[in-house]
Amino acid sequence: MDVSFFAEIIPKLLAGLPLTLQLAGFSILYGAILAFLLALARRLEMPVIDWPIRSFVALFRGTPLLVQIFLIYYGLGQFRPSLQALGLWGLFREPYWCAILALTLNTAAYGSEIIRGGLGSVPKGQVEAAQAAGMSPFLVLRRIIMPVALRQALPAYGNEIILMVKGTSLASIITLMEITGIAHGIISQTYRAIEVFACAGAIYLALNFLITRILGLIEYRLSAHLRPAAA
Repeated sequence: MDVSFFAEIIPKLLAGLPLTLQLAGFSILYGAILAFLLALARRLEMPVIDWPIRSFVALFRGTPLLVQIFLIYYGLGQFRPSLQALGLWGLFREPYWCAILALTLNTAAYGSEIIRGGLGSVPKGQVEAAQAAGMSPFLVLRRIIMPVALRQALPAYGNEIILMVKGTSLASIITLMEITGIAHGIISQTYRAIEVFACAGAIYLALNFLITRILGLIEYRLSAHLRPAAA
């Protein structure tokens, strides 16, 4: 084992960590907002709204994330005149924003189903009791539905967050130099793929371990009523 080689490449790989965190953070944030809106829209049970959302979810859940990134980054370039007319070409010509858009839409599709399941798990009796107490629909959503739905959806949504962190590695195929992109560059210079990818994998592992612990702490705080009372 060449310890000096590991000591040399780890700082180089860590230089891509901020970009990895940006891609994951923005896509998870925007995706969660979009997923919540889509899940709420599905609860209206209106065919004119429900079927387009179903189609969106089926499309992004049924196709590989890699293909989605290619379609957005390379495919939208065919519509450059239209995008320029709309003032959007400056956005879609940047691989950074194309990657965030692809990751956001992908996680929104998965997240909307997770959140919809969480919303559906709220006992109707609690909602009816809150309405009988005179709560407004918004207050019922904020005080009754959302806390229960969040607690139910968090374990599955935590898995989706981890998948998104790992999914950022695909951004390297559109020239973004995050951890995996830097790893490819080092391998092209050193031809030592095993050592480089082992270090990159260790960084992802440490990052996801930290995220898992944070999610576990949040789940613990939200489940205080399930723990036995102190003597």
